Amino acid sequence: MKKLIALFATSAVASTSAIGAIALSGTASVSYDDNGSLASSTSYDADLSIVGTAGGTTLTAGYDMDGTALSTTSAVLATTIGPVTVTADMFDEVSKDTTASGGQEFESVDTGVTVSLDAPIGDATIGLDNSGNVSVSGTWSGVTISHTIQDGSDKTTGSASIAGMDISVTNDGGSSTWSIGTTVSGVALTLDSDNDISAAFGVAGNTMTVSHVSAVASAAKKTGSAAGTGTNGYGKMTVDSAKAYSTVAISRDLTSGATLAATYSSKDDSLTLKASVAF
Repeated sequence: MKKLIALFATSAVASTSAIGAIALSGTASVSYDDNGSLASSTSYDADLSIVGTAGGTTLTAGYDMDGTALSTTSAVLATTIGPVTVTADMFDEVSKDTTASGGQEFESVDTGVTVSLDAPIGDATIGLDNSGNVSVSGTWSGVTISHTIQDGSDKTTGSASIAGMDISVTNDGGSSTWSIGTTVSGVALTLDSDNDISAAFGVAGNTMTVSHVSAVASAAKKTGSAAGTGTNGYGKMTVDSAKAYSTVAISRDLTSGATLAATYSSKDDSLTLKASVAF
């Protein structure tokens, strides 16, 4: 009997230790949209994040809780062995687009393993995944650069803070995009290569953001392949043209711990009210 009690005691201690290494967080929200001249609608969202840590190994998993059943949205296992980090993405996201918005034409397998090495070559990290893509990233003189060598087209990103401005540039297969962010007289301004502009006013917990989304020109389909090989990779769906529109969003933290936000969009003359909480 004493051995049995001791066994249960040991099991209880082990369980308590395991629970102590698990961090839970999540978000929940409810939104009401009057949809302008159309019928109003209400939507709900609840997400859960679980992070389990044991030494140098971490499992991060995400779940969507607002459907009829709990559904997985992400699952990543990462472990560090000296200068080597092994990351396994165990969740296969839906990559194929079903709308005329320029998304991916063919479905791709997003699970895989990446092995990264913190090499002593100017604080750079070199990575290799199971699809054969090679990446090099690091920060030099305040400039962060990442370059990925992959089938179809290479991708390079760079970011830096210069004279009070946060600048980011990305070149993906020869197509470049950029964004600039800065703060002037307490107003946070952002501008990108699509001519989208936003300005955020106020202080933490009580803000107003005014944004302008530029018009989108139609674009033809880029045929790819199910294997993702070739110039167009997995391909791109067609893009429907869209008119420019503006939004005004007001957000305020409540003493109850929730956040209340109201957003007006000139796109469809709609007003959306959203109450959300993060835990």
